[in-house]
Amino acid sequence: MLMDKFNRVINYIRVSVTDRCNLRCKYCVNEDFPFLPHAEILRYEEIIRFVRICAELGVSKVRLTGGEPLIKQGIAFLLKEINMIQGIHDISLTTNGVYLGEKVQELKEAGLKRVNISLDTLKPQRFTFITGVDVFDRVLNGIERSKDMGLNPVKINTVMIKGFNDDEILDFAKFAKVWDVDVRFIEFMPFGESTLWDNSKIIPSRAIEEMIKGVYKLEPSFNSHRGPAKMFKIRGSLGKIGFISPVSSHICEECNRIRLTSNGMIRPCLFSDVEYDVKKLLRSGADDQEIKAFIGNIVRDKPERKYEIGQVKKCQRSLRNIGG
Repeated sequence: MLMDKFNRVINYIRVSVTDRCNLRCKYCVNEDFPFLPHAEILRYEEIIRFVRICAELGVSKVRLTGGEPLIKQGIAFLLKEINMIQGIHDISLTTNGVYLGEKVQELKEAGLKRVNISLDTLKPQRFTFITGVDVFDRVLNGIERSKDMGLNPVKINTVMIKGFNDDEILDFAKFAKVWDVDVRFIEFMPFGESTLWDNSKIIPSRAIEEMIKGVYKLEPSFNSHRGPAKMFKIRGSLGKIGFISPVSSHICEECNRIRLTSNGMIRPCLFSDVEYDVKKLLRSGADDQEIKAFIGNIVRDKPERKYEIGQVKKCQRSLRNIGG
């Protein structure tokens, strides 16, 4: 069992397989958008070994992220190999949904259990403005195909930004009700390269919750995956509404995860720039016991909490580098 010094059990790893993405979302990147060299990116066999070692330490959940993981060749192979690791019981994936419709069947057959789809607008023209690509219909098709394949609940991750897409709060609530999906509103977080970041653009989850409760009947719902989302059922629907509040409140007590970046750095805290180079060990002939000790020491040093509320520190790396 992996446990930090604050008695939090770490049983979940998020693995970024690439820093590359097929979209250019305005809140994520700037125009320069540099990529890491291919030689710096972890190979699949290195990821599989890392996950296996973590599983031997008690990790049971894995989420593949990016960048955009579905642009990687052979991603279904990686899913299948991870699914075969003893102790791994839950494999999920975060995607922008563009390639999901055409790949979801092979992903499900490879062992994918759940999928999160990033979607920040329900207006096709605004989608093109935000992402730089006119593929809104393909994302909707990916959502529909995921539901058809039984990857339920299909979760929609929506970053709300004041003056950017906050006029769609009720539209997303209606979308959750009609489509029977989970829509999780995420507070705008301070990361990396985007010039859009500004404290004044944060919309506290509480304000969004109150707006939705003025129109829909929400009932508290147990979060079966023990994540940071505060979940509510929508009366008369299988759909749910969730709120992830990393800026306006502390969600650190429930943190059960570490992250592996695409270039082989372990990040024990999303909101810290402190990273530990496990790629060096993986490529230098270190044995499993040495790597286990390395991971255990990192987990024990995991910080108790992020920055203090109101003292928002912008992380130097973007989410496409860290892995969302």
